[in-house]
Amino acid sequence: MASETQHNQITQQSTDALFERYDALGVDDKLALLYYIYEAMGDSVTPAAPGAADPELAEPLIEALFDLSEDEQLEAMRQVVRKDQSDISQRYGGLSANNQLLVWYGWAEAMGNQIVGMPSDYKAEGPVKEIMSDIKGLEFQSQISLLREAATQMGFSSVTAPPPLAETGTTDSL
Repeated sequence: MASETQHNQITQQSTDALFERYDALGVDDKLALLYYIYEAMGDSVTPAAPGAADPELAEPLIEALFDLSEDEQLEAMRQVVRKDQSDISQRYGGLSANNQLLVWYGWAEAMGNQIVGMPSDYKAEGPVKEIMSDIKGLEFQSQISLLREAATQMGFSSVTAPPPLAETGTTDSL
């Protein structure tokens, strides 16, 4: 049992370190890496556990990009990654983690068809290539955890957590 706990801690630490490396990437490198993750992992990356996501909430946002020009699509995805205060970024930021995963899944599935694809001359190099290689080496659950963490760190939200009890001395009432 102690060995399993130690293994989980090591796995968590390596996943955390990998996320920090991902988080340090520029906006376009993050987009490229997300594209490569979905391309490399294909159908094994489901948008979320069955029943955990609500397609009725995510699909309108997925489809919102379909009506934009390729330049506008790319800029909208960049705005989500940068957490800009834009319509699509705010709509994305208001979704649950599973619905955010579903949005990226839908966008990745449509890339090259209804959504702008990767430039044909783009080649993953340096940190993007290294991080992708390291992600491929993770166990599946760790890959999904990393992807979920990346998805939830995007999008604009004006919702803030209430101050802690230690700060206010009172609790929120229902």
